Amino acid sequence: MKILLLGKNGQVGWELQRALAPLGELTALDRHKTNDLCGDLTDLEGLAKTIEVIKPDVIVNAAAHTAVDKAESEPELAQLINAKATEVLASAAKQLNAWLIHYSTDYVFNGSGNKAWLESDETAPLSVYGSTKLEGEQLIQQIDCQHLIFRTSWVYAARGNNFAKTMLRLAKERDTLNVINDQIGAPTGAELIADVTAHAIRVAQQQIDVSGIYHLVASGETSWYDYARYVLEFAVQSGIELNVDPKKIGAIPTSAYPTPAKRPSNSRLSITKIEETFQLKMPSWQTGVNRMLIETLSL
Repeated sequence: MKILLLGKNGQVGWELQRALAPLGELTALDRHKTNDLCGDLTDLEGLAKTIEVIKPDVIVNAAAHTAVDKAESEPELAQLINAKATEVLASAAKQLNAWLIHYSTDYVFNGSGNKAWLESDETAPLSVYGSTKLEGEQLIQQIDCQHLIFRTSWVYAARGNNFAKTMLRLAKERDTLNVINDQIGAPTGAELIADVTAHAIRVAQQQIDVSGIYHLVASGETSWYDYARYVLEFAVQSGIELNVDPKKIGAIPTSAYPTPAKRPSNSRLSITKIEETFQLKMPSWQTGVNRMLIETLSL
């Protein structure tokens, strides 16, 4: 099996390099040219030519315009990367009879209510980022290639920057810390996303009818405020000295921290479909966060 991975150096892409390697012949690209192969999602012609050369059985697109606030001021670029490039990948996959694995987001929903979103729920994005990611989803479905679209949220990894690392740094630098308490979701590790993806690809090779949209997040839920407290309490218990007492973190509403792009308050995603289809049991969000913190705090 030939696999083409795009976005190899992102949080999810980095873990996918590990998870996909045992499945077959893996070509992993980033936005820089490698041996005349193009993984730059802004170069649609180069992207199409690269797929034509490799002729992959599976295309895994872990690249995207994910700068949520920046997308508000550069909507054309966000659409090019998140929608138009996705259309090129879907068309190529259709022509090759290949699978397209694509990652989307809870930002396709409007963030209302307090129930976990189902894959079939009505979409209504609040931001340019969410709108362009939804457009990418819709183009894949219109072209009707074999596909697995994984909507995820609150993604982190031990490699690179993440919310937990930011909280740890600020708790050392500052005397007080305020964190938003009215956005709810499930912190989801890039490692988990990559491992579930690899498993799903194996299943998809045998069961074509699994093609569709799935929500891929850890189980459980928390707020950014409670997530921050969890991280700092873990650090204190691990012997890390902080200026901020985890119990004295301030809880603030989203309205107190305005951003260019509106964030959904409800980022809960139902995992029933992915668990039943692929016979999985998604671990709690704390399981992955603990592992990430142990790795982070030991560096």
